[in-house]
Amino acid sequence: MIFNCKPRPFSDSSIIRKFIFAGVVISSVLMITACGSGDSETEDAVDTSVDTSTDADFEISDWSDETHSKSAEPNFDEVFDNTQVKRLDLVISEAHWQSMLDDMTSLYGEFGQSTTDVNQPVVGGEPPVAGGTEAVASVEDSDNPIFVPGDVFYNDTQWYKVGLRFKGNSSLQSSWEQGILKLSFKLDFDEYEDDYPQIDNQRFYGFKKLSLKNNYDDKSFLREKVAADVFANAGLAVSHTAFYALYVDHGNGPVYFGLYTLVEEVDDTVIDTQFASDEGNLYKPEGDGASFIDGTFNETDFEKKTNEDDSDWSDIQALFSALHDDQSSPAIWRANLNAVFDVDLFLKYLAVNGVIQNWDTYGRMTHNFYLYNDPSTAKLTWIPWDNNEALQEGKMGGALALDFSNLESNDWPLIAKIMADDVYKAQYDQYLLEVISDAFEAGTMESLYDNYAALVVAYAENEVEGYTFLNGINDFNQAIAALKEHVIDRQIATDDYLYQ
Repeated sequence: MIFNCKPRPFSDSSIIRKFIFAGVVISSVLMITACGSGDSETEDAVDTSVDTSTDADFEISDWSDETHSKSAEPNFDEVFDNTQVKRLDLVISEAHWQSMLDDMTSLYGEFGQSTTDVNQPVVGGEPPVAGGTEAVASVEDSDNPIFVPGDVFYNDTQWYKVGLRFKGNSSLQSSWEQGILKLSFKLDFDEYEDDYPQIDNQRFYGFKKLSLKNNYDDKSFLREKVAADVFANAGLAVSHTAFYALYVDHGNGPVYFGLYTLVEEVDDTVIDTQFASDEGNLYKPEGDGASFIDGTFNETDFEKKTNEDDSDWSDIQALFSALHDDQSSPAIWRANLNAVFDVDLFLKYLAVNGVIQNWDTYGRMTHNFYLYNDPSTAKLTWIPWDNNEALQEGKMGGALALDFSNLESNDWPLIAKIMADDVYKAQYDQYLLEVISDAFEAGTMESLYDNYAALVVAYAENEVEGYTFLNGINDFNQAIAALKEHVIDRQIATDDYLYQ
């Protein structure tokens, strides 16, 4: 199977189709082909019930240890290549696609219609038909869209019955309500191993799960990737990312869905490859407890992503206790906090997050981070996540000031209490200097923006109405220019803070 690696526009008739429930389940295919080039949610859907009785009998012909086996080491060079925009093709049966649309309608209302403003126009064109005659899949957890099975092809090699679903929260809802089908996806390569024993422990070059982010509200397409690059270059554990051009065939041929960012999952290979052991507790905090306000701890707001059967949150409770302990003896308070929480790494995170201006996380929102109890230190370690809103002044009151003068201290005690300590503040200031001199140095960042912009511009230019957040290529060019200007502004702001 050979694909033209150049992005291509499609006629208006292929932008948004009416979908007819066929009654016959067409086998789904997901294809990835390498091509050369010059929002927060409950991350894991519960089990879904999918009718697999008609397509369970198939042969595995392309399986190899390197490409499919759980025993293979993750191949980061293959999957997360910074020098190419690779092509991803999803070919989903009409029946499964219809079920995905029906489920989205049940979650967020009619496509192209705001649930809060019934007069909002459809941005993307004619909405797809929803409400098929029979449900192919069902969902038990309304926080997540349903999974459906599909196949994966990469360089003419097949991966079988991969779990596919839409992903996201506010960004997913907003895209849907605007009538834009450029939606984020989650891929789970052994989601359906119980239904299809042939694919037991299937992996994609060592990866079990991957996310395809739609670069929501980012006309540069670069923010998710660049923010992750900066975190990584500063020495923080963070997901690998790469650019992919996504095509979807749901019954009538491939449609260009646009330029996406592929993101490594924290609860898959991040903790396995960036820590000495992946056996510690991994938490995905979200909700009131994730503010760390005294008395707000509850298990529900600290969802376990590992060791789920172990009903023990004592490490999180220890962090609450140490944070809110008496600070009359700063040295003792610091020692107790350091014993359960990697404060030094958190200070480095705060420095990076402050310099790049990443507002959609702790300090403004109780989401978009993980906590991992690193077995090698027995300390909870901060891991950033979902960075598509970074590298801008921000919303919801804007990004936090470098001196945290706009922080509501009573609402965000993990920052407020730590920054009130002179020793910690001095270390934070030192990290600010390091970040602005290295990981976010102006010349380095301008070069990075130039390289990535040149890499993706053709794919941005070929996005089509109904599958894009752009009004034209000028939006892209202006967004790149704004990112470069933002680097200079942050250099000035950091210098002003450090040398005032």
